Amino acid sequence: MKQQTHYTITELAREFDVTPRAIRFYEDQGLLAPTREGPSGLRRVYAPRDRTRLRLTLRGKRLGFTLSEIRTLLDLYDSPTGTVAQLQAFLDTIAAHRKVLEQQREDLNATLDELAQYEQQGRALLSASAEKRARKSRAA
Repeated sequence: MKQQTHYTITELAREFDVTPRAIRFYEDQGLLAPTREGPSGLRRVYAPRDRTRLRLTLRGKRLGFTLSEIRTLLDLYDSPTGTVAQLQAFLDTIAAHRKVLEQQREDLNATLDELAQYEQQGRALLSASAEKRARKSRAA
C-alpha cells in the first residue's frame, strides 16, 4: 500500500477524531506547519511529518503533557543533534511529569480519605437522629 504524501485538514480531523478547529489551534501554536495551496493560499496541505506531529501531540495531551512540553519534545525530534540529547530530554520531561502526577495522586488520596471521614460522620449523625426520633415516638 502506497503511503499518502499529503493530507487535508478534513482527512486528519476524521482520522484522529478531532475538529478542524483543534488542528488549526495546534498550527497556531507552532506544532504543525502545513503548506498553503490554492488561489489565496487558503487550502492547508499537511505532509506526513505534520500527520506524525499531530499524532504525537494528541498522544502527549492524552498523557497530560502541556503544549509547551509537547513542542519541546517535537522540536527535539526534528533537531539533527542526535538521539542521546533527545532521549535525555524526553526522560527528563517524563520524570517531571511523573512527579506532578504522583503529587496529584497523593492529594487525591488525602481528599478521598477526608471525604470518607465526613461521610462516616454524616451517616453516624443521621443514624443517631433516626434513633432519637424512634425513641420519642415510642415514648409518646
